[in-house]
Formats: sequence, C-alpha cells, structure tokens
Amino acid sequence: MEAIRQSFAVVRWNFQGFFKNPRVVATFLFSFVLCFFLSDRAMMVADYFDAPMQAFEPFIWTFGDATAILLCSLLFILLFLDLPKLSPFTPYMLIRIKKSRWLAAQFFYILLATLLYMAYVFLVTGLLCMQKTFAGNIWSKTAALLAYSQMGRELSVPSSVKVMESTSPFGCSLQIMLLLFGYVLTLSFLMLLFQMWLGKKAAIGAGLSYSLFGFLLDPDTLAAILHKEDYQMFQMRRIAGWISPLNHATYGMHDFGYDVLPTIAQSCMVFLAVLICLAGASFWTLKKYNFSSFTGE
Repeated sequence: MEAIRQSFAVVRWNFQGFFKNPRVVATFLFSFVLCFFLSDRAMMVADYFDAPMQAFEPFIWTFGDATAILLCSLLFILLFLDLPKLSPFTPYMLIRIKKSRWLAAQFFYILLATLLYMAYVFLVTGLLCMQKTFAGNIWSKTAALLAYSQMGRELSVPSSVKVMESTSPFGCSLQIMLLLFGYVLTLSFLMLLFQMWLGKKAAIGAGLSYSLFGFLLDPDTLAAILHKEDYQMFQMRRIAGWISPLNHATYGMHDFGYDVLPTIAQSCMVFLAVLICLAGASFWTLKKYNFSSFTGE
C-alpha cells in the first residue's frame, strides 16, 4: 500500500497545472479540429442518404486507419513533450521513494492522460455526429453503405465488410482503444527514455522517428519505394503488418480469419514486449541519471 500511495502522489504532482498548460490546451484544440475533419467525411454520406449512424461509429472511423493514428501520434508527442516532469523537487522525490515506484508513476500518468484524451475524443466525435446517431450495438445503414460500395475507399473512411462481419461496434471500439493504448504507451516510454538519456531534443526526435518509421512502412508507401507491382501488394501488407508499429495499432491491418496478418492479441503482445524493454532501459538510465541536470527549466 505504501508503494501505491507514493506512486500516486507522484502522479498527482505530475498532473498539477495540467489543464492550465498551454501545450495541453493546444493539444486538445488540435484534436477537436482533427475529429471534425475526419468525422465530416462520414457525415457527408449520412446526410446525403439521410441514414443514421451507431454511436460508436464516428470514433471507429476517426481512429480506424493508419493516417488518423499517425496524426494522433503527433498530438501525443506534443502532449507528452515534458515527460518526465522534471524540477528541483524531483531529486527529493527520488530520495524519498524507490526509483522503480517513480518510474511506475510515470507509466500511470501516461495511462491516465491517455484515458482522458480518449474520453475527450470519444465525446467530441459523438457530439459532432449526435444528430444522426443511435445507441443500439449494431452496424448502421451508413456503415453498410460505406463498406459495401466504393464510397468508403473514395472518402478514406475505414469501414470494411470483414470488420462488420467479425465484430460489433462496441467490440470494435474497445479493440481500437486497446491498440491505440499500446501504441501511445510505447511512443511515450520511448520519449521518456531518450529524455533521460540524451535530453528533450533527442526525445522529440525519437518520437518523430517512431511515427515516421510507421509511415514509411505503410504497404502502399513501401510498395512505391520498392517498386512492387499490384499483384505483390499482399506480400507488402504482410511485411508491413508484422514489422510496423503503426500497422500494429491500425485495426484494419489485422487477421480476421483469412489474412496472414497479426491478430489483435498478437499486436498487444508485441506492444507489451516493446514496453517491457523500454521500461527496463528507462530504469537503467534513471539509475545513472545526473541529478545536477534537474534545473526546472
């Protein structure tokens, strides 16, 4: 109980001034703009055909493709730019508590901040489309129109037949949240590691490189770089689906019974393995951290 109390004391300290921070306010404002533009594509279809949408579908279509997750990851880099929160008070905390508890507090801070962000996004997408939504846990007519026609692909809305056949809107949204959590946690701990190891500029560079790596391993981008033909796209999707963290976080890039791609559980295990490695490296770096660098600047 003492370990939990000390860790959550550090978490409370990390959240001090969180909602007054201009960087955090800017992140949530940019997120609102992102949700507005991404959900507007599906709203165009719903308005044109006067068709309803299930309450979870705007969220699913916002974070169901790699491009939206990539843009979201850039916002998370901005949100966790000061991770870990360092000041002249930090050495005092590390003397009073074990370093492992302090590092666990950073994990819980990232987790809670991500939960808050996801709840905000879910609320925003729901409010933007509330005039056309209903609460039943079944796919809507709008989803069917997007999935069974070319409109979804033309509008870049991630609505597909294989997703509708394999799960419900509620289950799909939970799986998307789980994958996004894994991606954000690994991104944030990577920035935490480089912040303690090489400084803030290195942490920003590591976060951007992590996102850029996922972007370059997009199947279409990878095929263009390697000059692959259309009949070789299956191979490109398979390679990118297994080695790209961005594709591991993309719901549509998973096995639905007839794809040679990772399953949701396998992607979660990959994120967990990477997270354990980053946590171990962060703890090792923290043991060698130079306390004279805690200037509070």
